[in-house]
Amino acid sequence: MSFRIRAAVDDDLQHLYEMAKLTGGGFTNLPPDRRALTAKLERSHTAFARTDGPVQDELFVLILENIETKEVRGTCQIFTQVGQSYPFYSYRIGQLTQHSRELNRTFRADMLTLATDLEGASEVGGLFLHPGERAGGLGLLLARSRYLFIKMHRARFADRILAELRGVIDEAGGSPFWDGLAGRFFGMNFQDADQFNAINGHQFIADLMPKHPIYTAMLTETARAAIGLPHPSGRAAMRMLENEGFAFENYVDIFDGGPTMTARTDQVRSIADARESNVVGIGGDDGKDALVATRNLADFRAAFGKVRETEDGVMLAEDCARSLGVGEADRVTHVARI
Repeated sequence: MSFRIRAAVDDDLQHLYEMAKLTGGGFTNLPPDRRALTAKLERSHTAFARTDGPVQDELFVLILENIETKEVRGTCQIFTQVGQSYPFYSYRIGQLTQHSRELNRTFRADMLTLATDLEGASEVGGLFLHPGERAGGLGLLLARSRYLFIKMHRARFADRILAELRGVIDEAGGSPFWDGLAGRFFGMNFQDADQFNAINGHQFIADLMPKHPIYTAMLTETARAAIGLPHPSGRAAMRMLENEGFAFENYVDIFDGGPTMTARTDQVRSIADARESNVVGIGGDDGKDALVATRNLADFRAAFGKVRETEDGVMLAEDCARSLGVGEADRVTHVARI
């Protein structure tokens, strides 16, 4: 396969901008704003340049590249520690039970409580695959390459990891959840609030969002129905996260009500199952399908390929070795393609 994952560089700005315009809104980590995307690339360059030290608030931007044409066809991001520059807000879904002796009735009310419980976790996000490439497992390559990067740079990431899925967006680009809840307090529509958040951060949420719990019964029916549901285009992403060991633990996005999936970092399937091996030979296509990564930080590469394990290391198929730019005696991290 003629695709590989690599670190983003300055020349990718226009490609990122073009992809951002295709998202259809509600995609906070990939805003169609050159200034915001430039800032992301600058943060990513800084993160790739730091070679040691503890977990910090950093961002890594990765790119899916067609090796033959050099076209950029997708992107994904990894945040090392959320909630450091701005509070990381979520709504936690809970339940309040009350009993009346006089009426001999018990009432259970679902509630949304503003929470920062997930602060300090790492986050995988910003995954976008060009509509013309949504076949052949490229979405899987984008998603799982992040876990191999984390495996290879484990000290840079927290012990808990999350992924926010985009919530339900209507045909007009609006959010039923936003319209039924936060929009009433902010005096702006979903698109404006989402764009402002993507460019300026979450602080305005702390300034204006009501701090008391919200009874879901007080919301509109369409807003209630959207709580915890992913956008239709995100259902496959949700299944991939579940296959990796992520679970929905009653946290939802404060903007569109989409589900937030969480996992223990070392228990994520692709991280736990990944192995490091020396390349002992190149050639042959008799190995097993795998996702293979190599090199550190800004030189990171990942691609699909055939891998055959031996007593001393692994044999790589020639096309995989070429995609990664590796030869004999180089070291790779690999995990079975599932």
